[in-house]
Amino acid sequence: MLDLKYVTENIKEVYEKLSTRNGDFSYLYELVDLQEKRKELIHEVESKKALRNEQSKKIGELKRNKQDATPILNEVAHLGDDIKSLDAKLKEIKDKVFEILSITPNLPHDSVPVGKDESSNVLVRKVGIPKIFDFEVKDHVALSEDLDILDFERAAKITGTRFVVDKGLGARLERSLIQFMMDLHAFKHGYTEIIPPFIVNEKSMFATGQFPKFRDDSFKVVAGENSWYLNPTAEVPTINLYRDEILDGEKLPYKYCSYTTAFRSEAGSAGRDTRGILRQHQFNKVELIKFTKPEDSYQELEEMLLNSEEVLKQLELPYQVVCLSTGDIGFGMAKTYDIEVWLPGQNTYREIGSISNAEDFQARRANIRFKRTKDSKTEYVHTLNGSGLAVGRTMIAIMENYQNADGTITVPKVLVPYMKVDAIK
Repeated sequence: MLDLKYVTENIKEVYEKLSTRNGDFSYLYELVDLQEKRKELIHEVESKKALRNEQSKKIGELKRNKQDATPILNEVAHLGDDIKSLDAKLKEIKDKVFEILSITPNLPHDSVPVGKDESSNVLVRKVGIPKIFDFEVKDHVALSEDLDILDFERAAKITGTRFVVDKGLGARLERSLIQFMMDLHAFKHGYTEIIPPFIVNEKSMFATGQFPKFRDDSFKVVAGENSWYLNPTAEVPTINLYRDEILDGEKLPYKYCSYTTAFRSEAGSAGRDTRGILRQHQFNKVELIKFTKPEDSYQELEEMLLNSEEVLKQLELPYQVVCLSTGDIGFGMAKTYDIEVWLPGQNTYREIGSISNAEDFQARRANIRFKRTKDSKTEYVHTLNGSGLAVGRTMIAIMENYQNADGTITVPKVLVPYMKVDAIK
């Protein structure tokens, strides 16, 4: 959530920056009018309360002196109702301001390229060279069917479309990737391991910017009078570890690698990438999360990007990094890098991870603050999140890049100790 004071004092600049996100943000100018009205009402309420207090003292003096206080009592009789009415109007303004800010996305960082969509994303670097095959390559669906390691038909019978049953060495590959990623980030990069609840509440979804914008993409869980939501990404439960808390500034940054199964209805992506496991309703993911001081967050973002990239480097998979344009970054993010891995089966690079800085946008929604010293004032932390990586898409990349002419799949060297085999066949 944006800072109301900053928005109203810099309304033209805020409007122009947000307009690069391709939306109509003219509604923000209403905040200026609401703030002026709020100031007027506060002044009026305080004046009436002051008058009531002053007259109450006079009434007390008259009663102590056994004098008639009726004229003053009649004069202030309406003040209580007036104050109550003004307080109700103030609450209406507060609720309206909150509603406006809750649907307003984050301001893009100055370094983010301006553009309408992904066509304006800027290539940062390419790493590795796609392999040239001397046979006709298969995509991961054909490979999985031949090797009997992914079962889509039985998953559809059990649940529905866009679910999968990992089977045999397919299940072991997914399990191995999760352990490899968690080991890498915990032991080499210094992140603390987290396995949070996979079910979250309404406040957690709002705090990270999932609600209200992405409510239609969420799976709701109802039990009696209680309701929750299936976690759409490990970012949600992990950021909310510290909702409504004040952190020790001397211990920042806090760094977590968080594993969850994630669930998304993908309501807005019907018909897109539905073949195989590229876009599933349920998928496993290792997420990197940081809570940092504001002045450190962009340096920490670059470090997080390198941490995510190392997964692909150790797996020896070709990939590229792009900086997303203003028209392509997520609702709550100020800057985002996408890592795109080469998929021979599609003959193109596809997103396998996003690494983002939300600055204080999520911290304001979640009320996560810190103190630099015991006696200093509280400030909002900056929150960062990054894929470390999406496990299913990493499986696709391994299957397609490591396929052999005989239909087998070579296991990347770094995964052999986890897989206990050097090939899937």
